[in-house]
Amino acid sequence: MTAETPSAQTPDPATAATAEPDRGEQERRAASRIEGWSIAWMLLALMIWGWFAFLMLADYGPEFDHRAICRGPLVGPLSNDRQCRDELHQWPALLGVLALAALATVVAAATTVYAKVLFRLAHREGPGAQPQE
Repeated sequence: MTAETPSAQTPDPATAATAEPDRGEQERRAASRIEGWSIAWMLLALMIWGWFAFLMLADYGPEFDHRAICRGPLVGPLSNDRQCRDELHQWPALLGVLALAALATVVAAATTVYAKVLFRLAHREGPGAQPQE
């Protein structure tokens, strides 16, 4: 009895490279995509930090003698005037904006580190490669 077994053919390296993308190229594309996300998170974090600084430093409220009546929380003493009770300039809201800024900063840092790790992994030498001197 002879059973016909399909012969194991080795694929041609030239056609195999064009058939499927290189793993290193896939890793580089993934790293570039994550780096784009990290830049977006950094920009968002900077915008939130800027908003927080504006809320803490800028005067607000109705103007009297070409100056706003209410001082920013870090600039001057808090006024107990009814006109100065803006929700965004009260401490609970300010702490919420601070928490958003900190969260966006942590996510930006994490995605930046992840992108750098992916770039390093994409550019590493193969397991059988000899170190160059």
